Amino acid sequence: MADRILFLTGHLARTRLEAVLAGAGNLGFEWSVCDVGVKVAALMTEAIITRRLKRPVDADRVILPGRCRVDLARLAKSFEVPFERGPDELKDLPAYFGGRGRSLDLSRHDMRIFAEIVDASALPVDQILDRATAMRAAGADVIDVGCRPDTPFPHLEDAVGALRANGFAVSVDSAATDELQRGGAAGADFLLSLTEHTLEIAADTGAAAILIPAPHADMASLLRAAEAAERRGIPAILDPVIDPIHFGFMASLRRYAELRRALPQAEILMGTGNLTELTDADSAGVTAMLLGICSELSVRNLLVVQVSPHTRRTIQEHDAARRIMFAARADAGLPKDYGDALLALHDRRPFPNTPREIAEFAAQVKDDNFRIEVAEDGIHVYSRNGHHVARDAMSLYPKLGVATDGAHAFYLGTELMKAEIAWRLGKRYAQDSALAWGCAADRPSEDPTRPSAAGPTLQSRASER
Repeated sequence: MADRILFLTGHLARTRLEAVLAGAGNLGFEWSVCDVGVKVAALMTEAIITRRLKRPVDADRVILPGRCRVDLARLAKSFEVPFERGPDELKDLPAYFGGRGRSLDLSRHDMRIFAEIVDASALPVDQILDRATAMRAAGADVIDVGCRPDTPFPHLEDAVGALRANGFAVSVDSAATDELQRGGAAGADFLLSLTEHTLEIAADTGAAAILIPAPHADMASLLRAAEAAERRGIPAILDPVIDPIHFGFMASLRRYAELRRALPQAEILMGTGNLTELTDADSAGVTAMLLGICSELSVRNLLVVQVSPHTRRTIQEHDAARRIMFAARADAGLPKDYGDALLALHDRRPFPNTPREIAEFAAQVKDDNFRIEVAEDGIHVYSRNGHHVARDAMSLYPKLGVATDGAHAFYLGTELMKAEIAWRLGKRYAQDSALAWGCAADRPSEDPTRPSAAGPTLQSRASER
């Protein structure tokens, strides 16, 4: 027997909701809609639902609007039926039920992130610990202590020891053999970057060796180093070294493919900084492509640096990308429809409602409150006093009648400019909500069980009364 799902909504959204559900075809369940007697569905409260929803509920579960702030567990206990929060936008309901949205699992991955503190020798130990803590929170698994050429690092042992004492896995990255020896003796878990000529350093310390070709791009030397490490019982990760675009990039990609063919079981590392740092492009897309290559070649170790301002969130991007690629590979599918973490500038479905649908909705509004939406034709702002459309926020000001209401004008100004940004970039806009920038920026935290507090402009207007 098919599930029976009850959708709770308000006056203004009911027609839209029924149209979306009716137009979605066979969703695999029976549905019904209940208008709980409020104008705006997202503003229904737990108390309103408790008073107005009839008992017993004639459904197997109840779906609330995505922006409804109530305690789902408490409602489920009260009505003895599961409650869940649907998507923010009605138009996303078919994807929510028919796609991967409900069961999306991005908790798994099989790639280890080495996050490099490139200027560690210039930082005191407490700042190294602070940097490492932030990197771990962003997704790093190993903190890579970077050593600078011809730069003294007298506190290297103290840095490694402090990191280890605080629960960090540590790698030491240096071209100087004495620093690698010191780092290994201090307890580093990994040493970067060893060659067939310096492999003995790892044997003396017990650390795993990250091996590179010597000279650069000489795959024969890397294979010899791997063979020597296996013979000596030294754990090793092989790094053919990826080169920047126009300086051997395609040849370096071939090295990774050749290495995987030659050594199907080898652990391999890719340092992505030569692409993310040295390409003036948003690093999320570059990272997605590189980790797609890593996913196909079973490259399970990533050396990440974030030095340039445009790569300031690259650890978060690598963390998101490794989870997306794992999930897509597990599903034998494309890395598509696995969340918006890597979609910073543009959304896949930016405009959920058409201009005609917005106009029909606006015609139902009977109060003075302004609603703002964005569609392909621009910014829509409407109340019972009119419906206006423009492509630049400033041109709407003379039509809104808020010249003597500073707080309201300020609020509308910020919302309309946010709407203009969303329209110009092709992003999803929702009034009173922050724009989503994927993992490029943190979203304000929200408590889904409580209504949002009044904003500063509402507080200001209330204090003036």
